[in-house]
Amino acid sequence: MITRDRVVDALLVGLAGFDAWLTADVFTDGTDLLVIAFTVIAALGLVVRRSLPWVSFLVTLPTWFVSQSMVATLVALYTAARLTRDRRVLALAGLVVACGYAFPWPPQEFSETPGKALLLSVVYAVMTAAAPVFLGQLVRARHLLSLRLKEIDEAREHERELIAQTVLAKERAQLAREMHDVVSHQVSLIAVRAGALQVSTADADAKDAASTIRRLSADTLDELRHMVTLLRASGSLDTELSPQPTLAQLEQLIRSSGIHVRLDGELPTGIGAHSQRAIYRTVQEALTNVRKHAPGATATVHIEREDTDLTVTITNTRPTRPAVQLPSAHHGLIGLRERAELLGGTVEAGPIPGGGFRVRLALSTAGQ
Repeated sequence: MITRDRVVDALLVGLAGFDAWLTADVFTDGTDLLVIAFTVIAALGLVVRRSLPWVSFLVTLPTWFVSQSMVATLVALYTAARLTRDRRVLALAGLVVACGYAFPWPPQEFSETPGKALLLSVVYAVMTAAAPVFLGQLVRARHLLSLRLKEIDEAREHERELIAQTVLAKERAQLAREMHDVVSHQVSLIAVRAGALQVSTADADAKDAASTIRRLSADTLDELRHMVTLLRASGSLDTELSPQPTLAQLEQLIRSSGIHVRLDGELPTGIGAHSQRAIYRTVQEALTNVRKHAPGATATVHIEREDTDLTVTITNTRPTRPAVQLPSAHHGLIGLRERAELLGGTVEAGPIPGGGFRVRLALSTAGQ
């Protein structure tokens, strides 16, 4: 399948070949076949400029020194600048290109060159080498900025979802209180009055109607109690609006985290639902923090169990890209510590040598 990148690469190879044809004296008997070979190799070297930018750049250097063909080397230098973070290497490559422009091969007798002409040649050389370097770095910065903006949008969308879930949870909790305090009380009164009517009346039809009302009232109370339980569970801190996760869903969480995560150790078995939920939420919060505060980092989830002691450690490497500073009150880690304390465990979090971060959950599974 022909893609846009392949079309662009083919056009650049053709442009480099056309530039070599224009700058080389290919119609005279004195044509240097070595120069022609260098220009052809330089043009073909652009084919691998995306996957092997520095190889492509080195392949184009000979023709830069021995001929006036410029397109291949400048395109390769731009690609290396766009794909490289190390500015010291880029500065060295730019210096080499500038030297090749100012002092081509074979060497000239500079003593016969006027000083102004030599200075002008050096200025042009620096400008020619600096242009693709700065352009490549500018395109790279623009690409990284677009990635940061996308991550910010995703983080804001996630925050909006959390706020909406929090509001909904509060509304459900309020509704549960209203149903318990008002509706259930009134239905109970209806059941009591129906029972009293059933006992006190001698009319068979009234007795039957009172019995029916009492039975329906009792059924309604049962349904109300069930609904109140569900609503309170949805609005409490110990549960979420969605079905509660278990360790069986941990691997799916890791796969969908959006970062490279390695799982070490076996998932523990025979532990309670609350402990499973604490482990899941700890891993979820830690991976979310890695994605938000350490872009480009990799993470490891290590699970270790010794007798009744269970330890889950989530570590991540240092970020490979600059992180966007977002406001945070660390409510996530505070919630993890509170959840662990309810289960008799602890959560520790902090930086580690090398620029990474570690979150460690320790629980006791005794009695589960």
